[in-house]
Amino acid sequence: MLKSGLRGKGRRLRAWVALAGALLVLALALGGGPDLARASSGRTRGETARISGSTTLLPITARAAELYKQKYPREVITVSGTGSGEGLKSLIDGVVDLAASSRDLKEVEKKRAQLAGVELKRDVVARDGLAVIVHPANPVTNLSLAQLRGVYLGEIRNWRELGGEDRVIVPINRDSSSGTFEMWVEMILRGQKHRPDAQVQSSSGAVAYAVAGNRHAIGYVGLGFLDGPVKVVAVDGVKASLSAVRSGEYPVSRPLYIFSRSDAKEAARKFLRFLLGPEGQALLGAEGFAPAGS
Repeated sequence: MLKSGLRGKGRRLRAWVALAGALLVLALALGGGPDLARASSGRTRGETARISGSTTLLPITARAAELYKQKYPREVITVSGTGSGEGLKSLIDGVVDLAASSRDLKEVEKKRAQLAGVELKRDVVARDGLAVIVHPANPVTNLSLAQLRGVYLGEIRNWRELGGEDRVIVPINRDSSSGTFEMWVEMILRGQKHRPDAQVQSSSGAVAYAVAGNRHAIGYVGLGFLDGPVKVVAVDGVKASLSAVRSGEYPVSRPLYIFSRSDAKEAARKFLRFLLGPEGQALLGAEGFAPAGS
């Protein structure tokens, strides 16, 4: 069972996700889009920097945007969570200024950028581990990488095969546009096709919620999204934690990126420097991610 400290972090993260989504919906509803804040004030504003992409990083970028706004009141930062793939596409197309991604560029994205004459810059903003979670009533406490692969390939279908109850396993996946899903496929499935009957959720928070509500479910979420009555299962004997991610001991961990264009405007560069600087990195650490330099 998760400690209350982790539950508190999860509640804060969900609150920031909800806040970011509500602000985005409000802007669209009023027809203001990214320039809503500029249009609603008589004061001269700075340039607008637009960031989109990974839902894993959305709570952090939304919180960072608020803190940045407090420090630089004239700056306008708009944040949205569209998934890593869509964020990178929007960056290449010039729709946004920064793309948050929980995976590296694919070859097809590199070619797309090359054809568009766009040079992309990649910065590691944090490091994250993918925690394997089950319902707290599930007696299983440890799974190997091979067992996880078997579950998500459909080769293992009953908890009894893993030392649990004689019940059918209910695997839960992230959606295919998610960088979290891409990393799971790469690290756990080694590029093989996942079982088609797995449930699909659109965010890490939704995965945690679904597992908490199903005694026989299994899922995976970023460390920053651990919340509620779910149990973290060790992988190859190592339980997911910030210290295990920092040390490299935990086998299911990954870097998290912010991509920018070589011709990025100063507003975007300035916000990126804030994320990579002491204040941004302290925020990442406080919200359950390992800072980039750790």
